[in-house]
Amino acid sequence: YKLSNNFHSPIPSLQSSLPSPNPTRARAIMSSSSSPSITYSSTRGGQKSLDFRTAVMTGLAHDRGLFVPDSLPHVSPEELEAWKSLSYKDLAVEVIRKFVGEDQVPLEKLKDIVGRSCDAFRSPDVTPVVEVGGHAILELFHGPTFAFKDVALQMLGNFFEYFLETGSNDGRLAVLGATSGDTGSAAIYGLRGKKGIDCIILFPNGRVSPIQERQMTTVPDGNIHCVAVEGTFDDCQDIVKASFNDPAFRDKVKLGAVNSINWCRVLAQTTYYFWAYLRTVEKHPDVKTVNFSVPTGNFGDILAGYYSKQMGLGVGKLIVATNENDILHRFFTNGTYHRYDIAQSISPSMDICVSSNFERYLYALAGNDATTLAKWMTDFEATKKLTLDGATLKKAQADFLSAKADTAMTLATIKEYNEKYNYVLCPHSAVGVSAVQQLGLSNDVATVALATAHEAKFPAAVKRAIDPLPTPPTELASLDTLPTRRSECPNDAKTVQAFMVKRIEDRIAADSAGSNSSILSNKILKNAVVAAAVVAAAAVVFQTVVRRK
Repeated sequence: YKLSNNFHSPIPSLQSSLPSPNPTRARAIMSSSSSPSITYSSTRGGQKSLDFRTAVMTGLAHDRGLFVPDSLPHVSPEELEAWKSLSYKDLAVEVIRKFVGEDQVPLEKLKDIVGRSCDAFRSPDVTPVVEVGGHAILELFHGPTFAFKDVALQMLGNFFEYFLETGSNDGRLAVLGATSGDTGSAAIYGLRGKKGIDCIILFPNGRVSPIQERQMTTVPDGNIHCVAVEGTFDDCQDIVKASFNDPAFRDKVKLGAVNSINWCRVLAQTTYYFWAYLRTVEKHPDVKTVNFSVPTGNFGDILAGYYSKQMGLGVGKLIVATNENDILHRFFTNGTYHRYDIAQSISPSMDICVSSNFERYLYALAGNDATTLAKWMTDFEATKKLTLDGATLKKAQADFLSAKADTAMTLATIKEYNEKYNYVLCPHSAVGVSAVQQLGLSNDVATVALATAHEAKFPAAVKRAIDPLPTPPTELASLDTLPTRRSECPNDAKTVQAFMVKRIEDRIAADSAGSNSSILSNKILKNAVVAAAVVAAAAVVFQTVVRRK
């Protein structure tokens, strides 16, 4: 039995019954020849056939589209069987190698990037799979910031670092990100202290949990800048997109993206779908396909599951689980993708009314036709409405199921799992589990609900269902004792851009002053060493003369 950080009673982990990874077998797999790297094009057709490095460093396409793979690699049943014995690190390398060949990242460097990313996690399994209440839960909260986004953002930060070290952007990158709570801290922890990178994170003032805000604002590194914006997450996201669509500003600051508009995030997240599938079928050999229920806001997490299925992974049902901000549930129910105002909920990371990554799925739904997709998005941006029906809607409904859990349902699920199974869900994870229950899959070992964050990040919400609360992890409990720093900006792209330019200039000046000071200190030290050597030599000569006399 293995106890997860989120457990208060022994519940078996699916990994606990598996054989230890076979290093000889792993080396044999890893030594196989690398395939050519996949290229990427914009969903709207403006940029085509970019390599992995360029797509990652560019972030958002210049025509406002998102980069998608020009083709998807295939994973065979034989490969899946061979991957069963791999550790998470080695499995992640194998999955990513399907997209990223040695022409983009040498294999040894890829192993290093993935290895250092996984080493940041508290669990040796990185994302453990456990069984609770008749179904499985994929725990994605064992990273530095206790949220699923650590998986992708640790990797993205290390890819950024490698690309800058090897010539991209003249060694400079200004990352601008928007967060509804978890992306910000995960990006900050993935980028803090990275040479040549400034990280500016926008968050909606008063619309993230206090702990989520403190995770961002207590990081003291000089390249980190947290900005509270008066507005919603969608306002913050609109500022990010507007900045990428401003060529003069984009090129001046060397703009980069950490939100899931960056393809690298989606790619990194496919790795835990493969991991969860392999753990499930290893535990239950009669299972052929695995269902996944995903708490969904920006659609990036579940999109990784969709791409995994297209690659040949045995994915059954993909369940889009939403809170009151249910634009995706409405689409998969009746084809109406209509933008409404955001309703503030107890699961703030899902308080999103336009899902950026949904454009990537719409592109697939349009038959990978950039012209059709561009028209859909242009109409949506003008009217805030997109309606699909007929065969197109039926195709979407065949790809995804959906369910909505409001606050009352979410709290009831948290309470039920605590009382029945002594397992505490965060409000977002509870939405995913509620969807499993609503669709009648809660007693199905072939169903995996994604637990996207640790419950201690949302004590006010969880306390409405559980009182007293479990003891929080030390890393979160200690945040109250740390100093904070943040800036505030109005909901205006030009103001935010001016803030960015000033902060970057100030940071570069400070670094330059520090460098000059270091050079001066080194000169002083060098002179002191030389002087000491001269004095020592003189002393030796003097003593020699004295002895001779």
